Amino acid sequence: MSVTMPRVLGYAEPLSVAPGEEIRFMVGTLDGPRRYRAEVVRVVCGDVAPDALKTVRVPTSIDGEHAGVPQPIHAGSYAVVERPDAFAGLTRFTMHAFIQPTRVPMRPVPQRQVIMGTWAEDRGTGFALLLDEAGALALLLGGRLISLGAPLTARRWYHVAASVDLTARTATLRQAPLAEHTPSLERAIERTLTLDASAQPGAELFLAAARRGIEAGRLATTWHFNGKLDRPALVRRALTSAELAAPGLAIAPEDLLAAWDLGADIDGERVSDRSPNHLHGRTVNAPKRAVTGHNWDGTAMDWRRAPEQYGAIHFHDDDLHDAGWAPSLTTRIPADARSGVYALRLAADGGPDFWVVFYVRPPRRGPRAPIAFLASTATYLCYSNYRARMRPGPAELYIGALPTVDTTDLLLMHHPELGGSTYDVHSDGSGVCHVSRRRPLVNVRPTGRLWNLLLDLCLLDWLEAHELPYDVITDDDLHAEGLPLLQDYAVVLTGCHPEYYSREMLDALAAYLGRGGRLMYMGGNGFYWRVSYPASHPGLIEMRRAEDGTRAWVESVGEYYHSSTGEYGGLWRRQGRAPNVLAGVGFVAQGFDRSSYYRRTEAGHDPRARFIFEGIAEDVLGDFGLFGDGAAGLELDAFNTALGSPPWALVVASSENHSNAFQLVNEEMNVSFAGADGQFSAAVRADMVFYEHPAGGAVFSTGSIAYVGSLGHAHHANNISRLTLNVLRRFLDPSPFKPPTSR
Repeated sequence: MSVTMPRVLGYAEPLSVAPGEEIRFMVGTLDGPRRYRAEVVRVVCGDVAPDALKTVRVPTSIDGEHAGVPQPIHAGSYAVVERPDAFAGLTRFTMHAFIQPTRVPMRPVPQRQVIMGTWAEDRGTGFALLLDEAGALALLLGGRLISLGAPLTARRWYHVAASVDLTARTATLRQAPLAEHTPSLERAIERTLTLDASAQPGAELFLAAARRGIEAGRLATTWHFNGKLDRPALVRRALTSAELAAPGLAIAPEDLLAAWDLGADIDGERVSDRSPNHLHGRTVNAPKRAVTGHNWDGTAMDWRRAPEQYGAIHFHDDDLHDAGWAPSLTTRIPADARSGVYALRLAADGGPDFWVVFYVRPPRRGPRAPIAFLASTATYLCYSNYRARMRPGPAELYIGALPTVDTTDLLLMHHPELGGSTYDVHSDGSGVCHVSRRRPLVNVRPTGRLWNLLLDLCLLDWLEAHELPYDVITDDDLHAEGLPLLQDYAVVLTGCHPEYYSREMLDALAAYLGRGGRLMYMGGNGFYWRVSYPASHPGLIEMRRAEDGTRAWVESVGEYYHSSTGEYGGLWRRQGRAPNVLAGVGFVAQGFDRSSYYRRTEAGHDPRARFIFEGIAEDVLGDFGLFGDGAAGLELDAFNTALGSPPWALVVASSENHSNAFQLVNEEMNVSFAGADGQFSAAVRADMVFYEHPAGGAVFSTGSIAYVGSLGHAHHANNISRLTLNVLRRFLDPSPFKPPTSR
């Protein structure tokens, strides 16, 4: 069987829109289709089984066939100073910086990496300090490359410089390793070479890239530097060898053309010039800031406490913030459109459909449905364009099976410029801590693998089957608006995997419960990692995988604090807000082979839980389902008062009989030991929990991602469906709940 890729892609702006509001779609074609078809649909159920996909067509002004236009994506981060006049006519100058290269030499295809300069590849003019194809320091001037010929070592700090005197037709290149805790045999290398070229005026000055030219009306760059760049400067005279070797390299202000302080303005795009010339620049494609610089000594872990030690930016050749596509289609959402999950369905001959998912929230003024489904858009984004499963070796062990390739994998392998997820690593091996929705999200769709949105659509299908009125709101809405977004709803239902949460989102849910709200946490591994939404980068999420947790990669030492907010990154559990505090349960185990079932506990027979099991005679619950034939699977949460689970909460059912593919997560083990799997450890389980909130509301938690995949079994006539309906109906009843201590 052959696998084909979509031939048309797109993304939407904004992500969440109300009836009557305008939405734009950026659409680009691949491999030459001249026409594509578009239609807007409301998605009721995903493609979770044969003939399961359910959509409702919503007529709009953009329905029909359209001309296809290729729209390139220019990945790779850099900084640019858009003052070419300031750097023209230089005859004597020095470029110098501290650098820590992280990908030398470039493999599998050798490539130059620019540190700084005005080189314009499309014009063949300008100058640049760079690493050559072998990873050695070099100078590019007038089209001629001169190199020291000594490759640098990855992840070591160096001071590098090029002192140029066009009048004397000489250039001095110097690379000097800095003293670090780890020993090194490298020594400083310096050479003075004769020039036979002149520097014609180049382009804008770039840090960590060079100008390639204008493509499709937009600036394109090349030769991206992978690594950290600290204190780059441009001096308006040729420094001597003694000056280049002097400790501290003190330069008189009148000699400075520019001295960029990359440790300033860490929370934004600005690159500040500390010289009297104020040649400020900006970053492009969200490189990583709040990273340790060349002088970091380990005494401070928070960049705000020692900003002088965080004077670097980490650039990558595959960073991406905004694809920058031109709007292709614009329409207004019908005034009578139902709130829900929507998609622009794009089709071009020769490839599968591409789905641009967006969300229609309820009207900004007017009545609300009693139920709100809170779409986990932060989590969807953190998993977007997920490539990690295709890394050789570990993927098979991780899922306990042979990975299969689908259209998503094929598309991402052929188009690395689409960027990755927070589960991936950059080309230099460092973790991806920024993800953006301003690009095609190839795996956020109602088809494909059973995960995140596709599983959450099972919950919406269940609500539709029981004719329960609901609105759809998003994490992005919740982060921006807080409690006012929730306060008119009787019940809030999460999705199956609300893993990534900002402080603002957690605060809003806690405040909602504090007003008597009712929360149904319909999944597992929720409220786990802290994220932030940088105000300077719309559509972007930042996260740092700090210290602990079940992680796809480990954050660099000293870089645990977010650049956008200064907040400490990592697990909410490590910050006094374990998921148990809100949901009564927290992440304990994961496994990806087969799912299991719940068994009703003694506490499940407590009179307080009677409403939950009304009409259910069985003690075994959910021994069926879409994922692994069970309701308890994938990722599991359990009750633990030591982490904040309310002591009066009832564990009404618990899962059992998990396979040895289910393992306790890292943070549940102080030391490694045999028997930390589902066959031997009773700690590997999902707990179904109910508790009354002192404010009169209540919380119900399933403790399992796979749970929602059991709702539709036997056309929704099953004990998981009945149990969930029992809880929802009681939660819709305005009669206040009373904790046992207040009776």
